[in-house]
Amino acid sequence: MGRITLNQITKSFGDVQVIPPLDLQIEDGEFVVFVGPSGCGKSTLLRLIAGLEDVTSGAIKIDGRDATEVPPAKRGLAMVFQSYALYPHMSVRKNIAFPLRMAGLDKSAQAAKVEAAAKVLNLTDYLDRRPGQLSGGQRQRVAIGRAIVREPDAFLFDEPLSNLDAALRVNMRLEISELHQSLKTTMVYVTHDQVEAMTMADKIVVLQAGVIEQVGSPLDLYHTPRNRFVAGFIGSPKMNFLMGNYAAEYDAATIGIRPEHVSVSQSEGKWTGKVGVSEHLGSDTFLYVDVDGLSEPMTVRASGEVAFRHGDTVHLTPEADKIHRFDNQGLRIA
Repeated sequence: MGRITLNQITKSFGDVQVIPPLDLQIEDGEFVVFVGPSGCGKSTLLRLIAGLEDVTSGAIKIDGRDATEVPPAKRGLAMVFQSYALYPHMSVRKNIAFPLRMAGLDKSAQAAKVEAAAKVLNLTDYLDRRPGQLSGGQRQRVAIGRAIVREPDAFLFDEPLSNLDAALRVNMRLEISELHQSLKTTMVYVTHDQVEAMTMADKIVVLQAGVIEQVGSPLDLYHTPRNRFVAGFIGSPKMNFLMGNYAAEYDAATIGIRPEHVSVSQSEGKWTGKVGVSEHLGSDTFLYVDVDGLSEPMTVRASGEVAFRHGDTVHLTPEADKIHRFDNQGLRIA
């Protein structure tokens, strides 16, 4: 149940190919996140799986069955969109039950499924309210509840948290992750937010211009990015890149070092620079250090207790075993 196979899938709009030939295997029960910058093709790829876009060439299989030409309603998938798409005149109960009514399920079975979904999503006390009486997070849970009652082979999420504020995004990330743990159902999730990808996924698919740059676990991508694009996209704050003499020393065209893998001192270090902006976040302080020969400040993640001031001279030392090396094509050098 819920095993999805993409075999040489392509998608073109007119003469423009937005998804070049692509292969991907999503295993039953996996939480897979498609991540990448705007316009990378992640939502298009999700819509191809859902059947909301026609495949230009290639094949989609669900649990071994060819679903390439199967209508969306018959693929056994449930999609949750960025917009909640709730009926404002209906109660939460009726919104969740809507797909069951359309399927002709009897009222007692509908009621049982709605109550079960509401319990999982902590919506039991809100079943008789209308969407306008709910918070953004509660509305998103109603949309998820409407998907749950269909008992799909897989859930497809298209940037479902984009409309929520920062605190609600964190809460909903946790709730969706908990939901996956309890249902054990395949989930495919699209986001441009690499923090969501890192915290939620079993497997991340990093896309750029419709091409899969790398597939792996969050820690695989963090520790061993395949190329400079993945290295710069995964991790927050993003990786520092150094070229010229800084990289030549390591026999590379470019080297990368993450902010958390650079130590800072006022007395000694490998590289010297001046502190620009400092961002004090309590537990951490992010220092942006202007280093000679670099076009952008280096970002350093330091203790929240550091007290460097604008213009202070500091010395930076990278952890030698955490330096990433890349060749002229931006590919990782082992």
